[in-house]
Amino acid sequence: MKLHPVLTVEDEKCFIAFPETLYGGFPAWIRPLEEDIRAVFDPDSNKTFEYGHCTRWLLKEQGKVLGRIAAFVTRQKSGEREAGIAGGVGFFECVDRQDAADALFEGARQWLVEKGATYMDGPVNFGRRDKWWGLLIKGFDQEPNYQCNFNPPYYQKLFEGYGFKTYYEQFTFRRRIADPVSPRLEKKAGLIAEDPSYTFEHFRASEFDRFAKDIMEVYNKAWVKHEGVNPITAEQGMNLLKRLKPILDERIIWIAYFQNSPVAIFVNIPEINQVLKYLKGSLKGFGKVRFLWYKKRRPTNKILGMIFGVVPEHQGKGVDGAIIKHFAEYAKARLPYEIFEMNGIGDFNPKMVIVAKQVGGDVTKVHTTYRLLFDPNAPFERMARIT
Repeated sequence: MKLHPVLTVEDEKCFIAFPETLYGGFPAWIRPLEEDIRAVFDPDSNKTFEYGHCTRWLLKEQGKVLGRIAAFVTRQKSGEREAGIAGGVGFFECVDRQDAADALFEGARQWLVEKGATYMDGPVNFGRRDKWWGLLIKGFDQEPNYQCNFNPPYYQKLFEGYGFKTYYEQFTFRRRIADPVSPRLEKKAGLIAEDPSYTFEHFRASEFDRFAKDIMEVYNKAWVKHEGVNPITAEQGMNLLKRLKPILDERIIWIAYFQNSPVAIFVNIPEINQVLKYLKGSLKGFGKVRFLWYKKRRPTNKILGMIFGVVPEHQGKGVDGAIIKHFAEYAKARLPYEIFEMNGIGDFNPKMVIVAKQVGGDVTKVHTTYRLLFDPNAPFERMARIT
């Protein structure tokens, strides 16, 4: 076996196509868009290159590809909990052989050590934690949501066999929209209903800039203290929403206001993997035309929760319950969706887990983020809880 760095166009094609050779027996798997994978490793598309580096390898044996892996280092800011060099691996795919997995992990470890990292997280993304993050350990019978990892069950054995330990878990909660919200949320919503200072609106494309600004304001106030979450600039937020514009449904994005100031957001999108699964991994050529055709003819019945947040000053007052109830009642009465899912709810955020249980029903998928400390004598600690 030998590791081959991804250097040529043909290497990259092989890197992107390799997962197809492993997933023939998994009907739930949906091939990711090639354009999305390429963008991760394109400095013009991924701003993480401004403060980090990445590399990729293919593992070959007698001309046959056995696996692939990417390694990442990023410079953490001094104000973050773990300042310094963060190391990680992602886009790991491998045959069911521990020696092959070990070769991939060891090659990545050596590269990370050279770059100054003292640990290796995986599988992670070279960028934000909202995509390509965590190893699937529960939910193999369910289709992955857009830009979420799907993998065979034996990957858990390969990671843990090399020495990785669970750093944290992220849950996907699922519920039927027709089901009633929890009594606790009903009670919270009732408290807010008595205060006319609170109002609730859904996004309107006719006032795109205003609502986009309000969403970014709440996001930065609600999430800026969370590890791995950086403030979003006005330009970044506007660009993100504009990229999502072709699939946005303004009726499933809600903002809560207190005396006309935004204090909570509940941002959702139609789950487009239900459409993308027909496109065989690409929007090139007639891909965009086919996407629009399937989007119209076979529309998604699932809503995917993207962002939920309440500014610190209004947490614990029932705003979370009120905004969820407004959304749920509107969706149940007026919208065609049947299923709601929330991704990426970390076990390190118990308050958010409670909210997700109330709005999102049952845990149907679990993704584990592993960590390997390079110093075997260093004490291992799971990710600190948010209090």
